[in-house]
Amino acid sequence: MFKATTSLGIPIAKDPLSDFRKFLFVIWKHLNLPDPTPVQYDIAYNLQHGDKRMIIQAFRGVGKSWITSAYVVWLLYMNPQLNILVVSASKSRSDDFTTFTLRLINEMDILAHLRPKTDQRQSKISFDVAPAAASHAPSVKSVGISGQLAGSRADVIVADDIEVPNNSMTQGMRDKLSEAVKEFDAILKPDGRIIYLGTPQNQESLYNKLPDRGYRVSIWPARYPTADQTVGYGNKLAQLITKAMRADDTLTAMPTDPNRFSEFDLLEREASYGRSGFALQFMLDTRLSDAERYPLKVSDLVIMDVPILEAPEKVVWSSDNQYIIEELPNVAFNGDHLHRPMFMSEQFVEYSGSVMSIDPSGRGKDETGYAVVKMLNGYLYVRRCGGIAGGYSEEALQKLAVIAKEEQVNEIIVESNFGDGMFNQLFLPVLSKVHSVTMSEVRHNTQKERRIIDVLEPVMNQHRLVMDKKVIQKDFDSCQHLPPEQALRYQLMYQLTRLTADRGALTNDDRLDALAMACQYWVDAMAQDAEVRMGARKEELMVAELDRLKAAASMGLAVITGHQGQKTNSLRW
Repeated sequence: MFKATTSLGIPIAKDPLSDFRKFLFVIWKHLNLPDPTPVQYDIAYNLQHGDKRMIIQAFRGVGKSWITSAYVVWLLYMNPQLNILVVSASKSRSDDFTTFTLRLINEMDILAHLRPKTDQRQSKISFDVAPAAASHAPSVKSVGISGQLAGSRADVIVADDIEVPNNSMTQGMRDKLSEAVKEFDAILKPDGRIIYLGTPQNQESLYNKLPDRGYRVSIWPARYPTADQTVGYGNKLAQLITKAMRADDTLTAMPTDPNRFSEFDLLEREASYGRSGFALQFMLDTRLSDAERYPLKVSDLVIMDVPILEAPEKVVWSSDNQYIIEELPNVAFNGDHLHRPMFMSEQFVEYSGSVMSIDPSGRGKDETGYAVVKMLNGYLYVRRCGGIAGGYSEEALQKLAVIAKEEQVNEIIVESNFGDGMFNQLFLPVLSKVHSVTMSEVRHNTQKERRIIDVLEPVMNQHRLVMDKKVIQKDFDSCQHLPPEQALRYQLMYQLTRLTADRGALTNDDRLDALAMACQYWVDAMAQDAEVRMGARKEELMVAELDRLKAAASMGLAVITGHQGQKTNSLRW
């Protein structure tokens, strides 16, 4: 009768390391790490006994990649004939996973029998274990999600953090990623297993879509959730978490893994990430995507080419799909599309005015936000909006002055909450050499998030905020030199769509705050109705033409003799 054995020939039932948790303990000791925490042990248990298609979502820093690397070694210890494919967002990250796995095999005496032979593959890209039979597929292979997946074969696929900011920030990127992972099913051998590890990068995360494809999600948040949060998780919370909460209802908001992160550690990270970022990265809570939480949507904007000096008397917005703009990068949520106008009046008229707002880089800030917004007939036209690094440097101030001149702004408003007027004192000498314009300070005493929403939401809901296409493209391009985890939060369109009424909702909001300041400047004029203004302007033109013709008649240029020889003015228009 056949008896299942490990790669050492030990009957599985008698090998203490056939329990992956015990194997993990041995690995941790080899790495001189503290004993695995209860959360780490629970992740290990789920790796061994979980569903064939599963998603492990655990708070950032729990060590899930290291645990899973140890799991790959354990799989080969139990069955060296397995083929395992490791996929990450980048080739270098997946190579790091494979390198670490091979290092464990080469360093640990209990794994010496797995070390590749001289005639076998043994690189960071792929390697074989000694007992493995000859095969086209290596024992372990690493590949980036954008690399060549076709042609691979695997018993187990480990998708380790395949979703990162720079491959999921736009809808197009998310769609591409969603299609790429479908290749896993073509690679997987019969009865194979697919394991995803990761934390969601945004509310439209791939990990939130995979359950529709039959994947089981297990979530380990950094804190025990509140009753409201628990409802949001549904049945996705790990059993370790739910059992602990049933046993002790005082655990709410306490760290789930205090040996890993204390409450003080978590508070520091929450302050750094902001509430929204912390909710995603440490609580794995994506409910913030609820429409009520994010009142500002790009679909309410009107996107078009906006001239410097004049604009259409009227633009008409439409939600129809035929007006969706596909060619511009869109970092908004799924289903929130950019729209071009359905109608523009042929008559272009000079703007009523042009204002530039500046949110100086103050304490804790690393860029100065600015916006140029022009007004006509109750419509606000956004010509420029962005951020400038360099603080109060001569170069930064010069750039702002040049923008003011190029846009021919007739007033500049500056946020005075930081610096006590210092920015104005430094900026005025630079500005006076470039562009003669009035400058004033504004001070805000209300909560920033609510103030911004109160200003922008009504304007956007009425589709009276018109934005130049170049603003969106430049906003996206301006952040691509930053690390992926930073690029999103500096972008105007990301700030706009992720703003909530919660204090500290955004880590960075300089660009959005500048836009709100400029729009606030025109709030008093927003009561104007475009149709009324157009009618009034037509009336003014008619009266002016009448006056002109009357003046001409009085000079004898249009005098004709009327009935019975009397001279009268005959005017036709």
